[in-house]
Amino acid sequence: MLRGRLGVSERWACRVCGQHRSTQRREPTSAGDDEALRRELRAFSARRPRWGYRQAHTHLQDLGWEINRKRVQRLWREEGLRVAQRTRKRRRLGDSSGPKQLLRAEHPGHVWAFDFQFDQTADGHVLKLLNVVDEFTRQALVMHTARSITADQTVTVLQALVAVGGAPTHIRCDNGPEMTAHALIDWCTAHSTLTSYIDPGAPWQNPFVESFHSRVRDELLNVELFSCLAEARVVIEDWREDYNTQRPHSALGRRPPAVFAAAWTPAPAT
Repeated sequence: MLRGRLGVSERWACRVCGQHRSTQRREPTSAGDDEALRRELRAFSARRPRWGYRQAHTHLQDLGWEINRKRVQRLWREEGLRVAQRTRKRRRLGDSSGPKQLLRAEHPGHVWAFDFQFDQTADGHVLKLLNVVDEFTRQALVMHTARSITADQTVTVLQALVAVGGAPTHIRCDNGPEMTAHALIDWCTAHSTLTSYIDPGAPWQNPFVESFHSRVRDELLNVELFSCLAEARVVIEDWREDYNTQRPHSALGRRPPAVFAAAWTPAPAT
């Protein structure tokens, strides 16, 4: 190992030994403050995991270190300190309070399924629909239409339904922010309603509302062009009434949901 720049004798020695001059390196020497500096960099990285060596250099200068940026960069790299790549944020998932096994509706008001659907008016502005379906009777209980719908507004819509026909035993929904918000969870607790959240990315676990959405898309949203929000609300509500009272449903013996619900009587206890 040779020190400093190669002189004439050193270059001649390299030629005699058959070694290229670029293979010769200066023997590294550690500065007296090297270990203390490394400790400070490690501590800084632990406190500021999203900051890099440039911020570390500024921090050291603020502490009184007389050090150039390149040395900080070298030590930062040698210590394996680097800003970790950002990972995808974890989304809060709902915690089902109902049974973990497959939940099947056994009577009207047993399970309500709800989800959101999107469309737009002629001016390109968004329409958001909150659709609530009774899984047993297949009735579309509400199709609330607005430009946007928050968790608090979702609770207001559900509360209006409860005022008419009582609270469901369970609600089934996905893990959207409106569904996992404290407003909805508190509402369920107040009405002794259990939650049944589907797994993320598994819409087939909410089949009744997904099937209803396909009918809405095919028979209404792909057909009607709404000029404004007011028109959308009127047309969508008219379609909901027609769906409940006139449209035969194969799962209900070709009867409309409202007719099936009116004729249903609970089985006698055994």
